[in-house]
Amino acid sequence: MNSRTGRILLVEDNHTDEKLTLRALRKVNLGNEVDVVRDGQQALDYLFGEGEFESRAGAPLPVVVLLDVNLPKVGGLDVLARLRQDPRTKLLPVVVLTSSDEERDRLQSYATGANSFVRKPVVFEAFAETVGRLGVYWVLTNEPPVKD
Repeated sequence: MNSRTGRILLVEDNHTDEKLTLRALRKVNLGNEVDVVRDGQQALDYLFGEGEFESRAGAPLPVVVLLDVNLPKVGGLDVLARLRQDPRTKLLPVVVLTSSDEERDRLQSYATGANSFVRKPVVFEAFAETVGRLGVYWVLTNEPPVKD
């Protein structure tokens, strides 16, 4: 398998979940840089090169976005809707990675265009294994719809 170089964007407002996710991704040795933003507005600014991320304008998109549902400023599902409406990000792989156990969040995520919906396990070992599998799949296994 060839690793696609590129960044992973983690959109996570919970510091503990952020640390666990980063640790789990390191554990599977993907080698991809992970950028972290902590609210929905930061995610949009990062992806569209606006606001505090204006210097990223024109930069390559991440390989995958790991997106929480319950975010401050702009909710995760609103971020997802904006990504799917813009031709630049319409095909960007987005994995909703959330602790929400609401069935409506899962259904709405898929209806809005999520590529995958994963509930965060409560136990660290299960969480690390889940995030590791996600990273390997989206970075190494998945074939993107367009050439990088």
